[in-house]
Amino acid sequence: MTAVHSADSRCGQQPPPAPDDAERSWDDGLIARRARQEHEKAHPEEPAARPAQPRTATALGGTLLSRLDALRELVGLSRARLDGAMLAEAGRVLEEAAARQRQSLDLTVVAIAGSTGSGKSTLFNALARAQLSEAGVRRPTTAAPVACAFADRADGMLDRLGVPARSRRQPPRPYDPQLAGVVLLDLPDHDSAAAGHREQVDRLLGLVDAVIWVVDPEKYADAVLHEQYLRPLAGYAEVTFVVLNQLDRLSADAVDQVLDDLRRLLDEDGLALGEHGEPGATVLALSALTGEGVGELREALGQFAARRCAAELRLTADVEGASRRLRPAYVADGRPGLTDGTRLDFEDRLAEAVGARASGLRAERTWLRAAERACGTVWGRAWRLYLRLRDRTGVPGAEDEDVAPQQRRTASRPLVEQAVRTLVHEASAGLPGPWALAVREAAVRGAVGLAEALDEAGAAAPVPAARREGDTGGWRTEGMWAWAARSGGWRAVGRRTGVWGAGAWCTGAWRTGGWTGARRTGAGRTRGAEAPRLVRPRWWVVALGLQVTFVVLQLLGAAGLVAEMAGALNLEWWIPGVVAAGSGAGAPALAWGCRMAARGPARAYGLETERRLRGAAASLGRERVLEPVAAELLRYREVRAQFVVAAGEM
Repeated sequence: MTAVHSADSRCGQQPPPAPDDAERSWDDGLIARRARQEHEKAHPEEPAARPAQPRTATALGGTLLSRLDALRELVGLSRARLDGAMLAEAGRVLEEAAARQRQSLDLTVVAIAGSTGSGKSTLFNALARAQLSEAGVRRPTTAAPVACAFADRADGMLDRLGVPARSRRQPPRPYDPQLAGVVLLDLPDHDSAAAGHREQVDRLLGLVDAVIWVVDPEKYADAVLHEQYLRPLAGYAEVTFVVLNQLDRLSADAVDQVLDDLRRLLDEDGLALGEHGEPGATVLALSALTGEGVGELREALGQFAARRCAAELRLTADVEGASRRLRPAYVADGRPGLTDGTRLDFEDRLAEAVGARASGLRAERTWLRAAERACGTVWGRAWRLYLRLRDRTGVPGAEDEDVAPQQRRTASRPLVEQAVRTLVHEASAGLPGPWALAVREAAVRGAVGLAEALDEAGAAAPVPAARREGDTGGWRTEGMWAWAARSGGWRAVGRRTGVWGAGAWCTGAWRTGGWTGARRTGAGRTRGAEAPRLVRPRWWVVALGLQVTFVVLQLLGAAGLVAEMAGALNLEWWIPGVVAAGSGAGAPALAWGCRMAARGPARAYGLETERRLRGAAASLGRERVLEPVAAELLRYREVRAQFVVAAGEM
């Protein structure tokens, strides 16, 4: 009976306090009755002290309501991820909890269950102090549940239980005060050979608040009872009574041996026993036929019902059972999720698939090549122009096809698939099966069309175009006077080669002004869908002016030497020679210096090109794959938080 008192804290209440000594009603013999009579004569105006009234339950405890709300939210969030069979038990618990709350919580429904011949009906009649249920040697004797309510207005509860009106019995009045508010049910045999009896037992066991299991000395170790009922219902120990009936058939020593063996079997079933002040099942021995021990059971049952928390204990056990069955679907091994390392690895793989590194190197080489051509010697420019014109001679339309069209890069499909597979593996590691599948499906849906989108992003990114085989030029400088007349400065305009790009990905790369320093590397201009023009830095213009100056000096020096040799110029011969030789050596030296100076800006431009292409690939990866996967993981964390509340693990 210690289990009865230990559950007070679970019901959110304490046992009613004992009345004061002056108000205590004695009832322990002749001396007590005489003292009470003398007290009443001395104080006739004082009414007789009333016994302590049982608590009236109006609502379930806040903790249980919070767990029910969390379980309801959990089921709602999981319907699209888990199958209906897995959520059916939780849905049934929520429905039964709602139905039980609609009935009076002052009523405590107690079912008497057991096997054939265990004496259930006899115990039912002994507790009711009347012959209400038929008992006999015929098997099975009880074909339908018989109800006996020690309270008025219990018809709604009996309707919910499905007990027909013909099976409802009325106990003698006045009601037994020890069993006030108790509704007793005499169930059919759980091992009956008659069809439908076991189905009735199973249905009612899921609806009642408490169960009294009646066993006899012959079948207390029955495998059907332990494996199909007591073991699965081990979580309902606080609302379970196990009664060893037919005590009159055993000797005193045999009773102790059978009780010890029964407790051992219950412990193996996982059914906690209410001993040493701990919550658990109550185990008693009695004889319903002789009445021995029935009073002790009635007292334990009365104390249990007086707390008015049987329904709350039962529903709490229901929620815990549903949470225990749902645990594999919500509890993960470790801490699954998208770490920063996983995200960066996925973006690196996409950048590799789209060729961001190779594009950056190509852009760097193209910028260097453009710098060499822009800052090279005038004679080198003339030679390249001659070769280009020679190659185009006699080719119709060659003026419009000086450079091959830009190559359309294709993202590597195997690398894209590998990136998605690796992401799914790392993000779903440790997740329960249904949520791991949801993460995998989200990633697969997002990966559809990802490679094609990467192709488009690569085509729009500012990367150099491929040169046609045999094209030795590609950058053509307009006449400086024509340029000066049109725009007021030196500028070399590219002709479809170099670093081309279009689209929103590269709008920041093409500037509308000239180049102002080495950090502005390879930027150009776009107009609509036209190819951008590479605008040279200002030091290119200075280099070009120096190269033109060197050419002028070479020509002047050569002319001076010729005039000196012809006697037309009165100068020392070495003066025009030094001018011609110095300018001839200065032009290549200047070109070499410009190549060295262009390495830093070219490297910066290559890195910028790689960064932009990498950013384009990462943006597509985040939008199509990372965000859907993160949404699934967020949903899992939400339902995991609700599961923690529903399971009472807060």
